[in-house]
Amino acid sequence: MSLPLEVGRRPRVGVMGGTFDPIHHGHLVAGSEVLSWFGLDEVVFVPTGEPWQKADRKVSPGEDRYLMTVIATASNPRFWVSRVDVDRSGPTYTIDTLRDLRAHYGGEVDLYFITGADALAQILTWRNTEELFELAHFVGCTRPGHDIDMQTLHALPRDRVTIVEIPALAISSTDCRERVSADEPVWYLVPDGVVQYIAKHRLYVDASGATSHRKPHHPNGEQP
Repeated sequence: MSLPLEVGRRPRVGVMGGTFDPIHHGHLVAGSEVLSWFGLDEVVFVPTGEPWQKADRKVSPGEDRYLMTVIATASNPRFWVSRVDVDRSGPTYTIDTLRDLRAHYGGEVDLYFITGADALAQILTWRNTEELFELAHFVGCTRPGHDIDMQTLHALPRDRVTIVEIPALAISSTDCRERVSADEPVWYLVPDGVVQYIAKHRLYVDASGATSHRKPHHPNGEQP
C-alpha cells in the first residue's frame, strides 16, 4: 500500500466494487475523481465473483473480468486490483468484500466504498446495512443532471455517505456489450488493452460467433 499523502494521518483507501463487464473509462475517471476528492492513498478495484443482483443475465467469467480490470488499471500506480471476490465461492455481497478488505488492511485504515448513486439508493436492501456503514464511508457517483432517489439517500447516515458528480459516467458497460455484440467499435469507451482483450477472447459475441445489428437512432424518430 502507498504511504499516506499526509504524515501522521490514517491511510485512506478507496474500494471500487463492480461487475466490470467490461470495465470502461467511466469507472477509471470515477476512481480518479474520488481519489482526488478525498485525498485517498490508493483505489482498489474489486471485480465481483457472482453478482447476486444480476442473476437475470449472463455475466462473463470472473477471470476475464479480473484480467480486463488489471489491464485497464495497470498504468496508474495508485490503482490496483483485488481477487478477493473473484476467488470467493457463492454470490458476492458487499459486506463480505468489506470484511475481507478490512482484514487485509487492518483496523488503522479508512475505507471509502465507491459505487453508483443509483446502487447506493438501494443500500437498505443489502445485507448487514448497519455494519456496512461501520466498515466504510460510501461514495455514490452520478453524472451531472441525473435524477437520483433523494428520499432514500436522506434516510442514510449523512456522515457516512457522499454524492459526487462524475461527467464521464455517461458511458455504460451495458452499452459497451451491446456495441460489441452489434460489431460496433468501443474504442475510446474502454481502454485500448481491454478492446484487444475483448476481441481476442470473443467476449459479448454469441456462441455461434454471430453478431447482432442495432437499428440506427434518428433524432426525429423516423426510420430510414
